[in-house]
Amino acid sequence: MTVDWQAFTPAPALAGGLLIGIAVAMLLLLGGRIAGISGILGGLLRAGDRRWRLAFIGGLLASPWVLALVSPAARASIDADWVTLIAAGLLVGVGTRYGAGCTSGHGVCGLSRLSPRSAVATLAFMAAGFATVFVVRHLL
Repeated sequence: MTVDWQAFTPAPALAGGLLIGIAVAMLLLLGGRIAGISGILGGLLRAGDRRWRLAFIGGLLASPWVLALVSPAARASIDADWVTLIAAGLLVGVGTRYGAGCTSGHGVCGLSRLSPRSAVATLAFMAAGFATVFVVRHLL
């Protein structure tokens, strides 16, 4: 394995990780909630505490535009068609139901709380991701 030193950007990655950690800690400490995106999104369908959920999802959706305003050079691109994106989204949705949560809930929040269930789920997510990349890049 080699590192593409031209694309290696540890400072922005560290800053992003710190922002995620701060947001997760604030939501837990100030609101008593776990920042699992699938649970937050799924909770929009139930009656009750919708305002904070809408604000959280709104922040997720607005952040790429805020980044584009702050740093026009940082452009994200997705090299996939709509059918692939929709299929991938549905598969991720099914996986979050089977895994009783998503990567943010288990990988960020669960691991920080030393949850054994989250450790197993995160290992399964990572193994499935590695296998998918291997199949798509090397076998297909």
